[in-house]
Amino acid sequence: MPLETLSPSRASDFKHCPQLFKFRAIDRLPEPTTVYQARGTTAHIALQRLYDRPAAERTPELLYDLFRTAWGEIRGTEYEGLFATVEEERAWGLESLALLANYFTVEDPTRVEPLDRELDMLEDLDGIVIRGILDRMEETADGRLVITDYKTGKAPPEQYALPAFFALKIYALLIRRRSGRTPDAIKLIYLNGPTVYEIPVVDTQLDAMDRQLRALWAAINKAIDDDRFPPRVSKLCDWCSFQDICPAFVTQSLVASA
Repeated sequence: MPLETLSPSRASDFKHCPQLFKFRAIDRLPEPTTVYQARGTTAHIALQRLYDRPAAERTPELLYDLFRTAWGEIRGTEYEGLFATVEEERAWGLESLALLANYFTVEDPTRVEPLDRELDMLEDLDGIVIRGILDRMEETADGRLVITDYKTGKAPPEQYALPAFFALKIYALLIRRRSGRTPDAIKLIYLNGPTVYEIPVVDTQLDAMDRQLRALWAAINKAIDDDRFPPRVSKLCDWCSFQDICPAFVTQSLVASA
């Protein structure tokens, strides 16, 4: 069945490893939930809700309360049994609140008024359909349009940070298509650090991203037609949930045991 839509995360999967894309997008295999995923999901909900409140109320204490409330809402459905003991969960919660405290050292939320948050996007780019959810978009005091993404993990070293902007460049392309306006910058806020990376956006970048997405779309459809998704071994394999069934590692194990 040919591709119907493509998200930035699945496009990134295919770029890094076609086999990973197959496991997630074609086979839809379940992956174990982790404490890091739980922290990221809960923090995103809390940060989204922070901007539901008037600027003067956007304090660290409010953000902590919003995090606790969000965790209470999702822990029993999405993350049931994630922690073996109450003590483990409490330690995770304290670590999470410490990360949220970092947010106030890199940005003053009383001075930010987002144009959109958790924006659901579905755009037909003349034959390819891209979908995703944009964390935040705001217009700064000097009139710049900025797309922002929150990360709860550690930032990569600056010299390796450029690939982390892949998804945000796609969102900038979708915003240009939807509004006719090219965003001026894209920004990554890493709470673990904390670290902020921001790069300018120009139309030539987005034109290149459009071409890259079309090439990925064609490559994915060819892989589907051929039923060929070769694994691509890299250092990212250390964090992959599918090593025990990935052909690259299963083959290596068979050779080693022969």
